[in-house]
Amino acid sequence: MKKLFIYAAVVAAAMGSMTSCSDFLDVKPVTNKQEPDFISQEGVTQLLTGMYAKLNSTDANNGYFASTLTNYAYGDVMGGDANKGSTFQDQPDFTSLETYTFTTDNGYLQSKWMNTYNGVFFANNVIKVADLAKEELSAAAGESKDFYTETIAQARFIRGFFHFEIVKLFGAAVPYVDDVAMKENVNPQVSNVDESGNYVYIWDKIVEDLQFAYDNLPDTWAEAGRVNKWAAGAMLAKVKMYQSSPYDGKNGTSNHWAEVKTILEDVMANGKDNKGTKFRLADTYEELYTAGVSDWTGESVFDVQAAVSGTVEQTATINGAWHIGFNGALGTGGWGFYQPSYDMVNAHIVDANGLPKMDNSYRNDPVLSTLDNNNLPHTDLTVYTDPRLDVSTGRFETPFLDWTIPNKLDGWVRDVSNGGLYLNKKNIPRKADKGSLSNTTQTLSTAKNFHLIRYADVLLWYAEALIELGQPQQAEKYINQVRARAANGYVKAADPATMVEANSTYVLDDKINGKQDANAAANYRIGLYPASQFATKEKALEALRWERRIELAMEGHRWYDLARWGIASEVLNDFLKYESNHLVKYANSNYNAKWTVMPIPHNEIQKMDGLLVQNENWK
Repeated sequence: MKKLFIYAAVVAAAMGSMTSCSDFLDVKPVTNKQEPDFISQEGVTQLLTGMYAKLNSTDANNGYFASTLTNYAYGDVMGGDANKGSTFQDQPDFTSLETYTFTTDNGYLQSKWMNTYNGVFFANNVIKVADLAKEELSAAAGESKDFYTETIAQARFIRGFFHFEIVKLFGAAVPYVDDVAMKENVNPQVSNVDESGNYVYIWDKIVEDLQFAYDNLPDTWAEAGRVNKWAAGAMLAKVKMYQSSPYDGKNGTSNHWAEVKTILEDVMANGKDNKGTKFRLADTYEELYTAGVSDWTGESVFDVQAAVSGTVEQTATINGAWHIGFNGALGTGGWGFYQPSYDMVNAHIVDANGLPKMDNSYRNDPVLSTLDNNNLPHTDLTVYTDPRLDVSTGRFETPFLDWTIPNKLDGWVRDVSNGGLYLNKKNIPRKADKGSLSNTTQTLSTAKNFHLIRYADVLLWYAEALIELGQPQQAEKYINQVRARAANGYVKAADPATMVEANSTYVLDDKINGKQDANAAANYRIGLYPASQFATKEKALEALRWERRIELAMEGHRWYDLARWGIASEVLNDFLKYESNHLVKYANSNYNAKWTVMPIPHNEIQKMDGLLVQNENWK
C-alpha cells in the first residue's frame, strides 16, 4: 500500500497525563517505562488513562487553540458565533481563520491535524499492547464482558472519535490509521488515495470502530470517566448523520438517515450515564455549566472529565482560563480570546410570542450593547431575548456568574474594536470554583466537565432525522422539548457588592407556561414553535437549525453544522456583511462556497512523496 508520514512516535510512558474527578483517571507519575512494562492488566489500564487524556490535549505551538476538546476556533469563530478576541495582531494564523483569509499553510490547521492523529496513535497503542496481553486480559472479568474485549471497545471508540474529528474538519478523504499499520511501523504511513489515484473515504472505517464499541461496551461503568455503550451509540449516530448530510462538495456522502433514527431511538429509550441515570434534559439550562451540578444531571452523554487540583493544568482549564479569560478581571491576566459575535447575540432577540426572528430581521434591531462618549459600555436590558443568552454570553450590566456585574471595559475586553462588547461565559469558572494546581501559577480552575455530546444534542439529531425522512410534523415534539427547558431558569438580578439576588423590574415572560417570573437580570421571553412551523420539510429545518444555534451556542458546533448542511457560504457571507458594520476587520472578507472542508495542511502533503493528495475542494 502507498504510504506517507503522518505523525511522530510518542513513547508509551508519556501517556499518563490527565487527572479527573474519577479515580480511574488519576494521574500517576510518568516513569521511564518501555512497552514490555505495560503488558499486563495494570499496564493496559495505565495506557487507557493516557488515551482518555488525549481528549483534552494541546500541542506546544498553538496550545488551546488546537484543542481537540472544544473546537472553539473552528466551530464557533469560523462559524460566525464568536470573534477571535484579543488583538488583531495576536496569533495571525487565528486571525486568518476568523476572517477567512487562511491558506493551506495555516498553523492552526496543522496543529489540529497533528494533535488529532496523535490521539489516534494513543488509541492504537492501547490495542497493540492489549493484543500482546490478550490471554491474561481475556481471562480477567470486565464490567459486563471480559477485560480484553472492553479494552479494545474503548480504544476503538477513541480511535473512531479522533478520526471523525479529522473528517469533520478536513473531509472524509483522509488517511485512516489502524493498529495493523502501527504494528508494521510505529510511524505508520497511510495514503488517502488508492492505487488508481481515487480518493479513499474513511466513513465506513469509523463506523466499524464505533459499531464495535456500541456492541461491546457496558451500559455503565463503576468508574465514571469511561465511555459507555450509550455514548458509543450516540457517536455512531452522529457519524452516520454527518455522512448523510448534503455538503456542498464531494465528501463521500450517502444516505443513512433511517439508521440514524433507529440508533437514536435505542439511545433515547435505554441510554443512561455511568451513575445509572437515564438520559434526560437537565432541569435548567444554567445548571449544565455549573461545577458540581452539571456532571450528573442525566444530560451528559459523552463528557470530558475535569478536576480542580492535581499536577496537570489541562485537567482544570477548559481552553485555559488565562487564555480565554479576561485581561485581569478574573485575576489571571487573561489574554482575552473568544468573544461572542454581535450577530450571535442579536440572534437571541425574540418577538412578542417569544420566538426567534428566523427571517434575520434581528439584524435590523440595534445591537444590545454599545459604548457611550465616555467609553463606558451600556446594555439595553429592556429588549426581550431568549433566556439562554445570558448563560452563553457575558453582557455588561448583567451578573457575570458570582464574580461581579461588569460595568466598564477595564479588565474585561482587551480590544473592543477587534472583539466587540461581549464575553464568553459558559467555559469560565465561577469564583467559588477556584482550585489549585501544584505545578503552575495558574490559580483559576473548574471541575465542571465539558459536554462533547449532551441529551439536547441527541433530541435535535433525532428531530433532524425525522425531518430528512419526510416526517417534519413529528419533529415538533423534540425541538420544542429542548426549547421548553429554556423556560425553567434564567439569570437573576444581583447586588453588585454581594452578588446576592436583588429586586429588579425585569422579568421572564414565559409564554410556554403562561406566567411571568420576577427579578430577572434583563427582560427574557420564551415560547414554543407553532405546529405550522413543521408543515413542510423546509420550515421544519429552519426551526431545527435555529434551535441548534441557540441551544449549543459557544460549544464548538456551528461551523461544522453549516458545512455539513451545505449552507456555509450563504450564511457566513451574510454574517460578514452584518458583523463588518461593527468590526471593520471583516469588511473585505468573503467565504468561498467550496470551503465545506478545510485544506489538508501543506506541510503534511510535502512529507508525502506524492502520496497524500489535497482534498477535492482545495486543489
